[in-house]
Amino acid sequence: MHRFDTILAEQAFFKDVDRRLLEIIAGCASNARFAADEWIFQEGEDASRFYLILYGKVALNAIVPGRGEVTIQTLGEGEVLGWSWLFPPYRWHFGARALEVTRAIAFDGACLRMKAEIDHDLGYELLKRFSQTIIERLQATRLQLLDVYGVHA
Repeated sequence: MHRFDTILAEQAFFKDVDRRLLEIIAGCASNARFAADEWIFQEGEDASRFYLILYGKVALNAIVPGRGEVTIQTLGEGEVLGWSWLFPPYRWHFGARALEVTRAIAFDGACLRMKAEIDHDLGYELLKRFSQTIIERLQATRLQLLDVYGVHA
């Protein structure tokens, strides 16, 4: 059986993270499994975790007035799900539903925030990596909103 830090070292999101920091991150990790069509989290709920998807597919959704649930992005193997755990008030900005059986590594947000307060190198690494994820999600949201509210022929 692989240790979490070994698995993390093989993932693009954690590429080139110092081994010492990977071990700290791995200390906040656990296994997670979601059935097809299971909600992982819903918009507005407490955000206490993030996930690294090992296999499966997850729809990242937003509620759009007059349209209901709109898929912003579909995430799969090697992608990170969730950044709301990092910023107060720690509430999900989107919803996420497993489209098929999905296995992930779940990371405890409070555990990581506490460790990042002690080790600022860890905090900086996490913030650098999640900033890129946030930009990607916001761009995907922008494109979806252009489609939802755009003029159609």
